Amino acid sequence: MNPKLQWLRNKMSSLDLQGLIISNPINIKYLTNIEAEGVLLLTRKENIYITDGRYIEDVHSTLTLFDEIIVYDVHDVSKDDYENFFMFCENVGFEESYVTYADYKEFIRKYKINNLVETEKIIEKQRMIKDEEEISNIQKACEITDNCFEYILTYIKPGMTEKQIANEIEEYYRQRTDGLSFETIVASGENTSKPHAVPTEREIQEKDIITIDMGCKVNGYCSDMTRTFFVGDIPEEIKKVYDLVLKNQTQTQEAFKDGVSTRILTKMVENDFKLNGHDLIHSLGHGVGMEIHEAPYISYRTDTQLKENMVVTNEPGIYIPGKFGVRIEDTVQITKFGCISLTKSEKNYIII
Repeated sequence: MNPKLQWLRNKMSSLDLQGLIISNPINIKYLTNIEAEGVLLLTRKENIYITDGRYIEDVHSTLTLFDEIIVYDVHDVSKDDYENFFMFCENVGFEESYVTYADYKEFIRKYKINNLVETEKIIEKQRMIKDEEEISNIQKACEITDNCFEYILTYIKPGMTEKQIANEIEEYYRQRTDGLSFETIVASGENTSKPHAVPTEREIQEKDIITIDMGCKVNGYCSDMTRTFFVGDIPEEIKKVYDLVLKNQTQTQEAFKDGVSTRILTKMVENDFKLNGHDLIHSLGHGVGMEIHEAPYISYRTDTQLKENMVVTNEPGIYIPGKFGVRIEDTVQITKFGCISLTKSEKNYIII
């Protein structure tokens, strides 16, 4: 059987679940590689995928006999079939963080389930640890992101708008990857004070500060990198903030390893920022994989231990409203005794 499905069945057994309904398309792709719309059912003895007839051929071309998944056309599934899928299942799990209340009620009605049980993100937790193929895909996405950044530094000229630069980055990705991990952020001047700035018609000026947050997807896996750089010169006021952000980003990178607490890492950065009159207003980082933001989340609100082969970001930032902001971000792979930076672009003063 597909090893991920076998793992999930073993996990279900330990949680006293006799069945499971998986409707989150990201989790379905993770477990089966299926991208076609549908729902995956793990019953007592069978793995079942129910999809629209338009996608049957596509699903069959994705699966192998090794997957041991039975595929149904939704139009051929009767009321009795639905009620029989989980017959004799005392507890059936569902994805409580994805399913709406309306879906929850419909599951109970359609499948005649006695006890629909929250699964506490068992699949998302498993996704935190990447296998060799997943890491390879993220590495490729990060390499293309580094190459794109190197290219865009030669492309940017005063007089160009933020939107022009963002469009050029997105075109670079479209030609080489599955597309974007997220909407590209290009912010300049005072716009850099907004962590999630949307590119505008503002033109790049001499002695400007520019922040670019960018990423792409390769085989469904994301990259994420941010660099803050300068046109012509670095104002002294900004240099002090840049140095502080870079120092903390470097120290965090050196502290990343298996077993380290995400809360402690965050507190180290928060304390240093406060000593210098600044605040860390967003998470220090987040997991990266099939989604650009996934577990684990590196912040004071969570106390997760980093584990070998997690892939996370390291992105401290300081933002001074109406003036400027500085963020430096890398995607890194956690190892037993440290970490490997998968994005490798220059971080020391970048001046174009």
